[in-house]
Amino acid sequence: MIGDDPALRAAYRLCRLRTRRQDPAEYALIQLVPAPLRPALHALWAAANALDDLGDDRTAPAAERAVRVEEWIAALHRELPTGTSPDPVRHALVHTAVRWRLDLSELHAAMTQVRDDTRGRHFTDWTEWRTWGRDNLLPWFGQVRTVFDRAGVPVALRLDTRETYEEFLDGVRLTDILTDLAADLAQGDLLVPGEALDSHPGSAADLAHRRWSPAVSALITHLTGLARQWVTQEGLISRGMHPGPATVLHTMAALLRAQLDAIDTAGPALLQAPPRPAPLTRARILAPARARATLAWSLTPLTVPPAHQPVHGGRPVLSRPAHTAAFRSPPPHPSGERPPEIPPAHLPAHVAVIMDGNGRWAQQRGLPRHEGHRAGAGAVRDVVHGALDIGLRHLTLYTFSTENWHRDAEEVDAILDLLRRELTDDPFRDLDVRLGWHGRAGRLPPDLVDLLHLRERTTRTRTGLTLTMCIDYGGRDELTRAAAALARRSRAGRLDPDLITEDDFARHLPRPDLPDVDLLWRTGGEHRVSNFLPWHTAYAELHFTPGLWPDTDRRDLWQAVTSYTRRQRRHGTTPATTGPPE
Repeated sequence: MIGDDPALRAAYRLCRLRTRRQDPAEYALIQLVPAPLRPALHALWAAANALDDLGDDRTAPAAERAVRVEEWIAALHRELPTGTSPDPVRHALVHTAVRWRLDLSELHAAMTQVRDDTRGRHFTDWTEWRTWGRDNLLPWFGQVRTVFDRAGVPVALRLDTRETYEEFLDGVRLTDILTDLAADLAQGDLLVPGEALDSHPGSAADLAHRRWSPAVSALITHLTGLARQWVTQEGLISRGMHPGPATVLHTMAALLRAQLDAIDTAGPALLQAPPRPAPLTRARILAPARARATLAWSLTPLTVPPAHQPVHGGRPVLSRPAHTAAFRSPPPHPSGERPPEIPPAHLPAHVAVIMDGNGRWAQQRGLPRHEGHRAGAGAVRDVVHGALDIGLRHLTLYTFSTENWHRDAEEVDAILDLLRRELTDDPFRDLDVRLGWHGRAGRLPPDLVDLLHLRERTTRTRTGLTLTMCIDYGGRDELTRAAAALARRSRAGRLDPDLITEDDFARHLPRPDLPDVDLLWRTGGEHRVSNFLPWHTAYAELHFTPGLWPDTDRRDLWQAVTSYTRRQRRHGTTPATTGPPE
């Protein structure tokens, strides 16, 4: 499985033994995947745990622990290009990255978060807590998904299940925190948000003194209930998911619920030692899971890369994401025209664009329609530069609609290939641009979906312009999915259908983080919104221009935004002033 190199075999053996000793549940889950994939998963788990151990080692002061974590990360930077490491855990991780072609740059933020955690963590509310937990867990789980993808078993998660998936990981994190409560309290840590503590007065002080009180008991009951709700997600295992990964996810959820049962029944002992489910309970979960997994994988051909890759050629690099100060400015417009000076308070927070006219542009020049899309990609780059010039926060582009599948197959293939090339070239890599994706994954090529997820993950910490690409997106489809999500919550008894509000609906949209649109701009001379962001554009200002999209550049964006600043936005109220019109 991993070659004949004694040092490498010893490194993987150490990772496996650490997994088995330190987290039997994780080890049991890895045993449910085919043997050729297990060394990679052991290496990933051991690396994450090794970093956590360095950060949690209270025999050293916080500053020293932070230095040790930073040195571990820096060593990995140096060792990835060489393909080896004197540290056995990093040796296994480096080999895994090379063998399975993993982009470990996705892990940089999660690794440095461990360093930052040495200074202690306090969370005001659940929003802060979720951001912290997801930033730590999602990149590691993303690497596991990539290993499955490389083996030819893609763990496809529909975009509309992403919030379900991330909420499941919230449940994983909260279960871990409750399990390790005794150890954390002994070190002076309490990784529960203040919002939850405040709802149970006195619980924070009691926990600080490791006292089991009615307030602490009520808090633990509340938290285990939340965690159980998050790990019991109906839509997590989507239709069409391979039964092998589906079995792993299903078993993971069952083990988490068993762990939560053990926490619930521990009572005061929870503050003294980590509770564990009874061996018989684990056996009842794992025995049928092993049988299901064995059957599923026996029918699945796998693509397993050779244990030894060539020593020459590109090596994976744990690239350090640029800090805001290191991002370059967009190039100036070739005309030399400068952007208008618009005060930030007057800018639209969110501009959405229907990029119409690519095909007509090509036909007017006697070219194939796909040439218009290629020219349109250049316009996208310049408009993004213009958005950065004026400090726009959100720009959403209607890139490929659900209706576009009805076009000629050659044109569809050309559009998807163009998207693939643009994502591979990554023209905004040096700019402060965070990439988002809105749409469905099921009909898109898996490699394109991988690239979209990759760009999302590697830019998620950027704070400048958020560029959202709507690919295989339809507005009515989005609303239908939100309604279905609400129906599932209502059927599960988590939501009263008679009390559903607009905020409830917005939270169940596939992209609940997407803000309302202030300005909707369409090129190409048409005056319709074409099923684009119907929920978000309810109060949007509309701006239509006759030019075809490939002839568009940043100056057209500036004109659209300038026009927006001259409009009065009342949202049904009376004007703010009653003076004479200018």
